[in-house]
Amino acid sequence: MPDSASAQDTAQAERFNQARAAQAVAVLEDYAEMIGDLIEELGEARVTDIAARMGVAHPTATKAVARLKREGLCTSRPYRGVFLTPAGAELAERVRARHRTVVDLLIAIGVPPETAELDAEGLEHHVSDTTLAAFDAFLAKQPPR
Repeated sequence: MPDSASAQDTAQAERFNQARAAQAVAVLEDYAEMIGDLIEELGEARVTDIAARMGVAHPTATKAVARLKREGLCTSRPYRGVFLTPAGAELAERVRARHRTVVDLLIAIGVPPETAELDAEGLEHHVSDTTLAAFDAFLAKQPPR
């Protein structure tokens, strides 16, 4: 009996580890997307602006930017701001496109636009490429709005 319980514990722990890893990636993606949005809107992304837009404290945004830098997704310059590397810009664009697809699908099935925007924030990080392709195929068959 202990072997069975141990195997169940191990399997459950692995599921939680996978969920935590997925959440960490989602946070990284959100920050890359926000930095891209700020750069597009303001020409640069300052940590203060990132923190304000993400609704987090300055030290939290600083930690996220440090992680993006370690991952090779952004750079920063003293007194200038944070800038995406080519890999970071590509990630931000992929996340933005996924977000738009999820929002468009939710609206197409009758979800109000404001709710669709909110719901897409969580869903966009967990949609597989296969599911996303199915969403795109479904949307392509819809009449223009």
